[in-house]
Amino acid sequence: MKNLLLVFVAAALAAFTFSSCDTLEPNDPGRLVPLTVDEDATLPSISVDGTQFHSETFGNPNDPMIVVLHGGPGGDYRSLLNCSRFSEDGFFVVFYDQRGSGLSRRHSKDVYSTQLFIADLDAVIQYYRQSPDQTVILMGLSWGAMLATAYVNEHPGAVRGLVLMEPGGFTWHDAEEYIKRCRTLNVFDETSNDYVYVDQILTGADHNELDYKAALQGAADFSKGNKVGNPGPYPFWRKGAICSMAATEYAADHPFDFTTNLHQYTTRVLFLYSELNEAYGQAHAQWVSSAYPNVELVEITGTGHEIPYFGWDRFYPVATSYLNAIR
Repeated sequence: MKNLLLVFVAAALAAFTFSSCDTLEPNDPGRLVPLTVDEDATLPSISVDGTQFHSETFGNPNDPMIVVLHGGPGGDYRSLLNCSRFSEDGFFVVFYDQRGSGLSRRHSKDVYSTQLFIADLDAVIQYYRQSPDQTVILMGLSWGAMLATAYVNEHPGAVRGLVLMEPGGFTWHDAEEYIKRCRTLNVFDETSNDYVYVDQILTGADHNELDYKAALQGAADFSKGNKVGNPGPYPFWRKGAICSMAATEYAADHPFDFTTNLHQYTTRVLFLYSELNEAYGQAHAQWVSSAYPNVELVEITGTGHEIPYFGWDRFYPVATSYLNAIR
């Protein structure tokens, strides 16, 4: 009798919930995926270059600045937050979710271009920079390392140092070939997917649904047997599906080459690759890094692609040694 009563109460509550005018639908903000900065004023953010970025900083704003750049496009910086510890070593550490990514404001597909990501990065640097002579260092993972290189290629005298972790490639051709080895057809997305599922994502109704599906898709990046060597899940807030797909299509139509001016950047570059990423390896690392004239090439053992998350204990001393040498 007691169990029957509980069933009745539960059914009544369910009926009330689903008949109420306050019923939450899957696409209601915050239901499927976390809110973005334009939807949640409590999130730390900045407004520059015509958009609103999810962004936060650690350390003294007058110290040498490290701008940390996440992968994707369409990822976020949550798995890179270990890098906030560089603030304890006398650096001002800046994180931001790139345009249309993570918890940053969403945009329509036609907004995106490779050049826009570079302009956004410059706007973020200028927003946080306290003086023209403040040191700027870029630290990027995957697409973030490609973006850092794209920025240096345009502004070779503006950056004191670079920490690059497994950039797919600095030309469209090299990036495309690397991602094919990861068994994905989305050249910028670090997951295993197939054309059918990508097409389903592209035809979805809105950013909430698309980002939710992209998060499910992204599980392949740490599933058993993944080629990039991640041993399990790593944290993220929200994927930017439209950003990822639009950036890919733009790059396919407008192939990039971020190496045209790198010969001017003679400062030593710290270039890292992981032991467990089967799709990367020493040969690819040597080929990609050779675009720079002065490279320190280091393998980070015992980890896969998400180096600062899974391989922090081995990454930190190598990065710290480099940062202290070039600050």
